[in-house]
Amino acid sequence: MIAKKISLAFLALVLCLSVFLTLGAAAEEQNAGNVKTDAETAADLKLLLGDGNGVNETYLAKKSTRLQAAIISLRLQGLLDEAMAYKGTINFSDASLVSSSNQAVLAYLKNHPEYGWSGKGGAQFDPAAGITSQQLYKVLLEVAGFKQDKDFTYAETEKFAATKGFKQIAGTNSLTNAHIATALVESLHVHTTGGSTLFEELQTKGVIEADAALPGDRILLASSDKLGTYFTDQNGRTLYFFTKDAEDSNSCKDKCLENWPVFYAEDLQIPGPLNPDDFSVLTRTDGTKQTTYKGWPLYYFVKDMAAGDTLGEAVGGVWFVAKSDYAVMLGTSSTLGNYLTDDYGRTLYYFDKDSLRSSMPSVVCEGECLETWPAYMAEGASTISTLLASDIGSITLSDGTKQSTYKGYPLYYFVKDAKHGDALGQNVNEVWFVVDPATFTGKTAPQVKTYNIDIKQFSFGTEPLTVEAGSQIIFTNFDDMKHNAVALGGAFETPLLAKGESYTITLDEPGTYNYFCEPHKQFMTGQIIVK
Repeated sequence: MIAKKISLAFLALVLCLSVFLTLGAAAEEQNAGNVKTDAETAADLKLLLGDGNGVNETYLAKKSTRLQAAIISLRLQGLLDEAMAYKGTINFSDASLVSSSNQAVLAYLKNHPEYGWSGKGGAQFDPAAGITSQQLYKVLLEVAGFKQDKDFTYAETEKFAATKGFKQIAGTNSLTNAHIATALVESLHVHTTGGSTLFEELQTKGVIEADAALPGDRILLASSDKLGTYFTDQNGRTLYFFTKDAEDSNSCKDKCLENWPVFYAEDLQIPGPLNPDDFSVLTRTDGTKQTTYKGWPLYYFVKDMAAGDTLGEAVGGVWFVAKSDYAVMLGTSSTLGNYLTDDYGRTLYYFDKDSLRSSMPSVVCEGECLETWPAYMAEGASTISTLLASDIGSITLSDGTKQSTYKGYPLYYFVKDAKHGDALGQNVNEVWFVVDPATFTGKTAPQVKTYNIDIKQFSFGTEPLTVEAGSQIIFTNFDDMKHNAVALGGAFETPLLAKGESYTITLDEPGTYNYFCEPHKQFMTGQIIVK
């Protein structure tokens, strides 16, 4: 029995993996283009050196420190070698907390307050303390030639920084090395007080090699209270998804493309939190190229005139800002209309035999069923603006895993859906359906069945009654004498019913229920079998 369970679980895993590998292969047929994360670019340009193992995920996840930020600022100014060779003896009182080479760096900063590292109270530097985005942007602004108390006040650092192009990590109270990478790459496009870009100035200083190229077009992350975090291009223009692209990536044509121009970048720079593998390039039927994210082509909206405009959100119920963290997305089919998908555009289904009891669902698809209909669990938390975030939830299954729900109903994939836009699971066995959020209420889920027990001639009937769990059972008395129904063990008890009166019970637990009429229990008995 245990071996059988293991075999089934392994088969389910193989089937699930085959679905997703097939879906992934479909995306790889497109030209992936040249996509780099901020961390990769910062490492390639030697702006971020990492630790003994380089700039890897572990390093990027570490908290950044004041000492680390100071070293970066010296490196950007071409002063790091000079600082590491400094022989001055006047130092911060806590310099002994760092290595000897870093003690030289601290002594250099102590004796060169013009570089903005005056330390903290008590003549301490506090090298291991964390750093905020405000502190880092102050340093980067000064590297670009702007001076505190002349060009900006410390309190207004981030507001001023945003006007110069520093904003991707704004408002972050505890930076990681990934944040540092994003801020460094962001800074390369900033114009210094000398008029050149910081990238050009760093090349002049020899900090960046002369043959290095400025990183290409960037995907940026913008945010608003209404829409959360969404994609823009490097100029702050909002990018969008089109729900009809779930069925056909070339759904937007002719006049549509005049209103919704495509976004394309041959060399693409992306923030650290995003995965390069999620970006690709679609060659459209007219030969033009378009950048895609998780299989969704990216567009502008012609009416967005300024950075931060999001006038395309929810236009026609089919255009939505592009995000990385959708819990569910919306697809539009020429035959099925609107339906829920995952963030990659893969169709989601509900099972008509699942039902809601109070606020918790009764999940029928388990075991072998899940091999064909894998449970869906969202990684993101955002929803498109036409859906209520409260309608997206999750449940814990009997094996401890979680499954996403819509309006309380579990969501599933179909193993035969092999590519973006497939909806082969629709109406399978007349119990599996896509979910149109505009009309879905769960009312098509199994309705409660009703059974009648007619009490006639001092009898509940001659045969046991077999019902499904959750069914309603109605006792009706047709005799002149009063009767009731009392279960052995106390599972239910009706009141005494006069002629013509009825009483309804519901049995949720499977089992066999023997019962009797209390006034006539010697000869008036019955049985209900609940499956």
